[in-house]
Amino acid sequence: MWYAEAGIFYPLHLALEQASSELTARYKASLVRDGNGTFADLTGGMGVDFSFLSPHFREAVYVERNEDLCRIAAHNFRLLGLKNVTLHCADAESFLRETVPLDFIYLDPSRRDNAGRKVFRIEDCSPDLSEIKPLLLEKSGTAMVKYSPMLDISLALKSLDCVSAVHVVSVDNECKELLFLLSKTAVNEPLFVAVNLKRSGREERFTFTPEQEQKAVFPFAGEPGRYLYEPNASILKAGAFKSVAQAYNLQKLHINSHLYTSDERVADFPGRVFEVESFFLPNKQNLKTFLQCTKKANITVRNYPAPVAGIRHKTGLKDGGDVYLFATTLAGERKVWIVCRKASYFSCYPSSVKE
Repeated sequence: MWYAEAGIFYPLHLALEQASSELTARYKASLVRDGNGTFADLTGGMGVDFSFLSPHFREAVYVERNEDLCRIAAHNFRLLGLKNVTLHCADAESFLRETVPLDFIYLDPSRRDNAGRKVFRIEDCSPDLSEIKPLLLEKSGTAMVKYSPMLDISLALKSLDCVSAVHVVSVDNECKELLFLLSKTAVNEPLFVAVNLKRSGREERFTFTPEQEQKAVFPFAGEPGRYLYEPNASILKAGAFKSVAQAYNLQKLHINSHLYTSDERVADFPGRVFEVESFFLPNKQNLKTFLQCTKKANITVRNYPAPVAGIRHKTGLKDGGDVYLFATTLAGERKVWIVCRKASYFSCYPSSVKE
């Protein structure tokens, strides 16, 4: 939509920095119902989210305090053919105090302080939602707020205390944004939605509640089975460490490793699935055998004392290739390396060993 329109104006870098991608903007639009309601984006910015949300409403208001961005948005919205759109050059709080009640409000608070430094706490963003929340919910019973994936979700829930759902959104397994749906009628137990959007058009989605995560029951594996599972970035950020194991009937390698295993392959797991070639203790003899036939590997560290860079320095392994190496800890506190593959090939790795 935006990319295909040759006449689109683009603002300076800082305004682009926080703009949504078309893929994540479309996802936000999928969360609102078509109808005859009214909508306002209180932090309009470049207007990408606004352009995808506004067609779902009878009236849409773009609010932005920066005059240059307002002029750019007016030009772009005309090119995009947006209808029933009104622009207001004002800050979010001033607009809220003066506006009539709306059906839906969207905000993407600025994550830069007055000195231009990045901030991640709700209280440091502008506008500060912890201050304007009562006014926000007075003017609209429903609101969506976008925050950085660096935000601590548990602290945010304590600050907002009116959250009906949290959407953790990744694109091709890179966590991009957190969406908090606010409501006057929000219950104590928000729904968590961990979604991984793929540019291929596929989508991985996993839903749970904090209570379900707390009460989830699952077994631990004594050692890796035939298949190894790594949840996608949204599930890891959302904290669905136990509930994903229960939902897919998997064994967990360690309470803190967040890797899972099974002997029979599980279909439609929301993440990466590998076939285990071997696992071994990274002692001198096993490393020697492993490195005799391995010069490149894709290395992942989960609950392991050495970083990826340290392993590469120690072994001389280059990045890439068909080998996937997971350095992790098993339930018995054994530190092991698990060698996996995504395609069949002859293995010359050391056999799985015990102490």
